[in-house]
Amino acid sequence: MSEKFVVTITREFGSMGRPIARLMAEMLDIEYYDRDIVDETAKSLNLPVSVVSNEEEAARNFFNMKYPLGRGTSEIQDNIFSAQQKVMNELVDKHSCIIVGRCSDYLFKDHKNSLHIYIYAPYEKRLENCVNSLFLKPEEAKKTISEVDKARTYYHMHYAGYLPYDYKHKDLMIDSSILGINGTAEYLVDMIKRRFRLDEEKSG
Repeated sequence: MSEKFVVTITREFGSMGRPIARLMAEMLDIEYYDRDIVDETAKSLNLPVSVVSNEEEAARNFFNMKYPLGRGTSEIQDNIFSAQQKVMNELVDKHSCIIVGRCSDYLFKDHKNSLHIYIYAPYEKRLENCVNSLFLKPEEAKKTISEVDKARTYYHMHYAGYLPYDYKHKDLMIDSSILGINGTAEYLVDMIKRRFRLDEEKSG
């Protein structure tokens, strides 16, 4: 049996990084973690999920992503970040998985079996995705893209110390508009299989 591995996905808002990551996990038959982390963090802090959601990027209302860890005190935000880090470490220790966002690329930068991916897309394509997939009006989409971009940049700089799209901390950066959701997922899954020699294990 191959060793456990972790794939981290950092993405631009509107690049469809989340559905791509979810599809990748299905294709690889491994765990996918995104909003699940909110539930586990809430349990560890003994807080209602709604409280953590309001303070964290993965709130069900994606407009709250403009405030990645909410607008509460820095102490609350730091406590949530620390709790999330513990939750993610426990999840990665259990099984191979894909984790979306939450500075996971930074948290697992020294993990021996890790692959760090950044998914982006041209602004016009992101705008189109926001309108067609997230059902935002064009002006709302423009405003949300701007605010979420700023929030994610601040969040990543604050906790990781580098920009979310810094190529020096990524193994692969890909424009999702070239191949679309399915094609991008298939391309990345092929790379993951090669990186961790998953097909060799089956054939052996």
